[in-house]
Amino acid sequence: MINQLLRFTPILKQKVWGGKKLNLLLHKNSDGSNIGESWEISDVDGDESVVSNGNLKGRTLRSLLKEYKNDLVGEYVYETFGEQFPLLIKFIDAKEVLSIQVHPDDKLAELQESFGKTEMWYVMQADNEANIIIGFKENSNKEEYVYHLNNKTLLSILNVDKVSKGDVYFVPPGRVHAIGAGLLIAEIQQTSDITYRIYDWDRKDIDGNYRELHTEKALEAIDFSAKSSYKTTYKKQKNIANKVVTCPYFTTNILPVEGKKEIDLSKKDCFVIYMCVEGEVTFFYESQQEVVRKGETILVPACIDKVEILSENPSELLETYIK
Repeated sequence: MINQLLRFTPILKQKVWGGKKLNLLLHKNSDGSNIGESWEISDVDGDESVVSNGNLKGRTLRSLLKEYKNDLVGEYVYETFGEQFPLLIKFIDAKEVLSIQVHPDDKLAELQESFGKTEMWYVMQADNEANIIIGFKENSNKEEYVYHLNNKTLLSILNVDKVSKGDVYFVPPGRVHAIGAGLLIAEIQQTSDITYRIYDWDRKDIDGNYRELHTEKALEAIDFSAKSSYKTTYKKQKNIANKVVTCPYFTTNILPVEGKKEIDLSKKDCFVIYMCVEGEVTFFYESQQEVVRKGETILVPACIDKVEILSENPSELLETYIK
């Protein structure tokens, strides 16, 4: 049995579009000026998270899963995903707009021996006029899309939303999207690092090269249908796990915390991940006490049935697990 709450050392990623907010606002330990992502919990090959606390300090997430199996992830998750952790948890700082891109579903990604990439975004901070490119304005088709791609006029058929703190977007495979400049985001996604880059604003990477585009692969993946609204609406009642996103790959709730609360996890049969997106929350389990501040993440193994949390000031957690 894993008898502790798990914290991991963030894996920081330099990106051509990254900035300084992960360091300045979330206190990630980096001197870099273009850190775009902090991978909080990862089982991606070559980027396996390492435990940073307790008796298991120094162990990789992958080694824990191989040893503890159901105790770590729960019976259903282990039977479904085996010895690969199914979620990748990130914080993202977009100083500049990301490429316009799309992600494959499980079937397409299988050709690259990977899971597909379903994800969601929670906006933690937004500069004035910050926006997100998400989906089509109206139903489109391959011919119209290719015409605008070739003429560099894709924005004329894509939907652009102005966003603010607290906004949530669910991004299923096939939905064209781009995180806009000036956004700090918490991202929850399937364990996958596959992105089909459609258009990258004709910019060069840190080595002076144009980044690779994946035009043909993107065409196979894109869903050309439009939605009336792409933003996810949700309630935010204090000290209650308010449902935000539920899909086959993860369920995410928002939990505004003030004071003390006991959390019963006995019926979940799954690990539970908490990302602190505002304030700070202290977690208690037996004799263990962990203070989780804004921009930090903690994992509760499936074998732990109950934790207590305490916040002296209004704070917010994203709670994620798999049903």
